[in-house]
Amino acid sequence: MNKSERLLNLLILLLVQRRYVAKDQVRRTMEAYRGLGDDAFERMFERDKDELRALGVPVETGAIDAYFDDEVGYRVRPDEFALPGIELTADEAAVVGLATRVWQHAGLAAHTSDALAKLRAAGIEVDRSRIDVPAPVVTVEDPAFEDFWEASLDRARVRFDYQRPGQDAATRTLEPWGVVSWSGRWYVIGRDVDRGEERMFRLSRVRGPVKRSGRGNAFTVPEGTDLRALTQRLAPGPRTEQATLLVRSGSGLGLRRRAALVEEGVLGPDGGQEWDRLELAHASLAVLADEVLAHGAQVYVEEPAELRDAVVDRLAAAVGEGA
Repeated sequence: MNKSERLLNLLILLLVQRRYVAKDQVRRTMEAYRGLGDDAFERMFERDKDELRALGVPVETGAIDAYFDDEVGYRVRPDEFALPGIELTADEAAVVGLATRVWQHAGLAAHTSDALAKLRAAGIEVDRSRIDVPAPVVTVEDPAFEDFWEASLDRARVRFDYQRPGQDAATRTLEPWGVVSWSGRWYVIGRDVDRGEERMFRLSRVRGPVKRSGRGNAFTVPEGTDLRALTQRLAPGPRTEQATLLVRSGSGLGLRRRAALVEEGVLGPDGGQEWDRLELAHASLAVLADEVLAHGAQVYVEEPAELRDAVVDRLAAAVGEGA
């Protein structure tokens, strides 16, 4: 029996007692102590009590008989050992509830659901009406997400094959500091062990399994590390493309502010001339398609064809869901 199991068994034994339990009874009850000689038992029992106390367990000593104080016993009071009650404001509890709806990834969804269940078990009821609002949905399709995320929590080094566009896959060893979302994609950030530098790797470019290299607590994240600032510094620059839109006069102000060129009074898709042609750069076709849809019939896509198809596909999907 290893020490952790022995300490846990001793804790359980002392925790369930209503009265002080004698040292000889502890020795007879616990298998780990039975085969020891007197001196060996005394040393091990004293060490185990000291370790429990060092861990914050209030091992209490007292007389077994109220009239005779010559025999000492031990116990742990449940009310002194229990953790303090969880106290959250209504807003804090609502955030935990909202997390159960936002996360779609299996691992994180389970953790947020567990958190909600623990809050309820502690007597904190989450008001569902406070979170019954349109919520964003965070999805993670990269299979390597959970491996990197758990390794970052355990501070464990990982090895994986990484393939950049146009190159062969290469094996990397990383001390993962965290997993972040940037421009619609997931990345892992940490220290590249082989290069001795801070690096950022896109999860969708990881090939094959992510394997741990060694045990947990193998490294520490440098004090003061700001993952958000580090992401901004290491992230690749946005790839911009051009789009041409027809916008009805007096509408699409957000699009107009970003436009590099505005041609007024052009012929529109309805045959009228109350339209303006806008040329603007964008970094994400999907994001721009959503923005175009938000303006309804006030915006029409001329170019590129991929953007126009994306808008049409979204409209067709919306019609299909409403049917």
